[in-house]
Formats: sequence, structure tokens, C-alpha cells
Amino acid sequence: MNARTPAAKCPPLGTVGAACVVLGCLPAARTAGAEAENPTPVVRPNIVLIVADDLERQMFNALPEGKGRNLTPNLDRLVREGVLMTGQHVASAVCTPSRYNVLTGRYASRAMDVGPGEQAVVAFETHIKPGDVTLPKLLQADGYRTGMVGKNHVIDAPAPPEIPLDADPREPRVRSALQDYRRSYEEAIRRAGFDFVGGITPANPDELRPRELRVHNMDYAAEAALEFIDEQRRGVPFFLYFATTLPHGPVEAARSWNSDPRLTPFGVRDEPCAVLPPRSGIRGRLAGAKLGKSAGEGPFMMVALDDAIGAILDRLRERHLLDNTIVIFFNDHGCDAKGTLYQGGLQFPSVVWRPDGFPCGHRNADLVSNVDFAPTILDLAGVPFDPGKFDGTSFRDGLTGEAPRTERALYAEMGFSRTIRKGDWKYLALRYPPEVANMPLDERRRRLEEWNAKLLERGIQPVNTDPAAPFSHLTDIPGGAHAEHSSTGKMPHYYDADQLFNLAEDPLENRNLANDPACAKKLAEMKALLRDQVRKLPGRFGEFTE
Repeated sequence: MNARTPAAKCPPLGTVGAACVVLGCLPAARTAGAEAENPTPVVRPNIVLIVADDLERQMFNALPEGKGRNLTPNLDRLVREGVLMTGQHVASAVCTPSRYNVLTGRYASRAMDVGPGEQAVVAFETHIKPGDVTLPKLLQADGYRTGMVGKNHVIDAPAPPEIPLDADPREPRVRSALQDYRRSYEEAIRRAGFDFVGGITPANPDELRPRELRVHNMDYAAEAALEFIDEQRRGVPFFLYFATTLPHGPVEAARSWNSDPRLTPFGVRDEPCAVLPPRSGIRGRLAGAKLGKSAGEGPFMMVALDDAIGAILDRLRERHLLDNTIVIFFNDHGCDAKGTLYQGGLQFPSVVWRPDGFPCGHRNADLVSNVDFAPTILDLAGVPFDPGKFDGTSFRDGLTGEAPRTERALYAEMGFSRTIRKGDWKYLALRYPPEVANMPLDERRRRLEEWNAKLLERGIQPVNTDPAAPFSHLTDIPGGAHAEHSSTGKMPHYYDADQLFNLAEDPLENRNLANDPACAKKLAEMKALLRDQVRKLPGRFGEFTE
């Protein structure tokens, strides 16, 4: 069901307005036929997709938890003038599979090579490979110029060189190794369908080497985004995928919003990156905004992130491109239950903006998934595609008001769990494969010790030292790994194999109705929906694929 409010009126589809994008025109209709008296050229929109990393609810002014707590005028503008998609979900609630969903329009389990009878454990090994069909490849093939800037963490690329953690990135041999790595890494991203690659961070900052480079640098990413825009040729539409590293950890000031602007993932620049307002002024700007006391570095990081969004919008305006651009802002997943299929991990609003708004209004409650972005963007761009090649579906008609969104079964997958939602009802199944459920204590101890040693090497304190601790939903590390530690075991029915919730009556998922006789029919119905879905995907999942 939609929640709609009036939006600014837009010229009818198929015409060109002074500041309104024409949507949904197929390539064959980009110009009117030769027989037309007054052929009207069709202007295909530029598209900027901004993907934030681990945005928390209190960092987003559009949510009650964050209202008035953040100095984010540019993001606030997108929300105010665009469409807040309150029913936005992800198909997997950690960053790598979520990015796979976005850039392919497919479920992340399709990225996995699983043998007969093997369960697909959707976690971090869900990478886009050179032969995969991707959103940028499809746009590129139809005349769009494509660019990737910021965090990758999904496209298969070369492993980093073996550089000691304490090495000096300025030392000639280290500097040379890092530059060789950058060139090979960027080439791998180009093979995924991107014409332009710049300002790339291969993974989370804590995974970079040498240690000195383990920082965020929003100027570094924003500079590349502005370069991409400046190189744009007149009449050629573009797609820019801009993935921020903020507000993911590390969060301390000297490594996030107030880091040395010369530091990049591939070395130390001679001159600082400096395309955004000075970092030294962020504290004063926040104090002047009088937002009230906020704990932690979140508000500071959000200023840096918002400055990057503002720089992109300003450059588009300066280049006379903004009036023909659609901007999508998306958070890679929720953080209240990261690494799980509870609503706190799956649901976080997205924003779709264009200068004159969309006919659907400024709020839309349609249930959509991040696997829907690829077909929707192709639809908005007028690029023909086979809907059967995607797991997602286009929600363009929901934006333009042409047709209400039909009720759909919303599927998600994560680690050892799967879920299906239809309307207000949601079913979550947790199925540990035998090799995990029956893992001997010695093997549990070995895995935990190896994992904790890796954490300590990265400067991260282990979250569990007990090898007998129960597994999380995501990994086969006793007690859960670092990504999901804040949610492991926290929900009341976390370890129940079958979980049924009525989200209208129980939005916090506190009451499991799976064993309620009055809900037996609904449970069977939801299980059947889940069975139909998982049988289409690689790998085994308990009795659902037998």
C-alpha cells in the first residue's frame, strides 16, 4: 500500500520539460519517427547512485531517531524534494552481497559456486566476476558513460601486495607496489562495465596496508567524482556509482572525518585532496548549528559525507547537468540488526530525486528491494532489458504514478537464514548445515582463535573468546564475527528455527507466532512461498530444497 503526498507537477511522459527528466522511453523512441511533423528529441537522464556505508538511523534526519541531529543540508534537500522510499529493503544485510544485489539486480547466492547438496552461505564471498552481466555493462552498451568512485568491496579484483603493516608508504618500493596494485585494481573494475574508475577504496579502511593508510578520505572520493562529471561530453548520458566509505568504522576523528587529506588507499599524495570544505571547520560548523548534544563521531562523519554530496550536486549544476539528472541515495543495509534478516538489518529508507519531483509524491511505502535498483535504473534510462534476467523488478511505475505497485513476496538471504515477506507477514527460517551444527569443540576453538588473531592484527578487539558459544546467523565463527556481533543473540527468538511475525502488530519482531495454532495456515503459506523461491537459487537450504 502506498503513502503518497502531492509533488510538483511534471510535464507528461514523452515530452521534454525545462527541468524535468523524460522517463521510460525505449531506445527506439529516443527521437520521433521521420514521419512526425514535429520530432521531439528524447533526453535520457543522467543517473547518480550514492551508496552510504553502515548509516545508522540516528544519522539520518528523515527518520525519527535522527531528526534534527545531523547537519546534512544536501541530503535533507534530496529527501525534501525527492521521494523517500520508506519500504526500501535489502536482500542481504552486509555490504558485499548488498552491493552485488545493487550492481547486478540478482540475489547474492547466484555469485556462489556451491556443490551438490551444499548450502549457499551468503556472506562476504559474493563477488562480481569478469563475465557477469552488470548494470553498468548494460548501460554502457546502450550509450551511457559509466563511472565508479569510492568503495568497491564487491567486484573481483587482485589481492593486495604483501606489504608489512608498519611499512612506510612513502618508501620507493612500497610506493611502487601500491601504484602497481592501483592500476591492476582499477582495470578489474573497468572489466565490470565502468569507463571511468577513480577515488577507489578496495575494502574497509581497517583492511588496508600499510597501517598508516587505514583512514577515510572523502575529498579523495569526491575529487574523482568531480573529475568524472567534468569529463562528461555534451549529449552523452552518464551513470555514476558513488560509494562512500563513511560512516563505517574506523570512527575516531583522526581516521575518519579529520584524517590527513594526503592519505589514500594506494599511498600518500604529495598534495592533499582538497575539494570539500576544510575538515578543520567541521567542529565549528556543528557547534554553530546548535543541534544539541550527540554522542560519538557520527554527526561529524555525516558532515563530511554530506559535503561530498553537495560537491557533486554543485558541479552538476555548474555544468548544466543537474536538471537532467536523477539522484538515488541508498544505505547498504540497516545497522540495528546487521548480518541478520530482521527488519533492523533489512529495512532503511532510500531516496529517489529529480529536480521537479515525481508524480507519486514525496513518500512512497511500496515494498522494494535493492535487487530492484538495476531494472529500475534501466527502465528510467530507457534501456531495453529482459526482466527474466533479474531477480528484482522495476519500480519506475510506482514513481511516475502510472500503476500501483502490485503486492509481491519480498525475499532475503543471509548466512544460514532465509526470509520471505508478503504484506505484513514475515517468515524467517534458520537452518544450520550439519557441518556447522555438529562442529566439534576442537574445530570451533581453532576457527575462533584464527579469526581473533586476524582481528587483533587489524587492531580490532575480539568480540568472543568462548569456543562453545552458539553461532550467529551469518558465519561459522563461534559467538559471531565482528560484523554481526552487535546483533548476535539479541532478538528474543534469535535461535528459533522457524519464526513468523505479523509486522503490523509486532514491528519489532518480539512475538514469534510459528507455534501458535491459530497461525498454522499462515505459517504453511509462508513456508510454501519461501520454498518456491529458494528452489530457484543455487545451493541447498534445509528441507526447502529437498
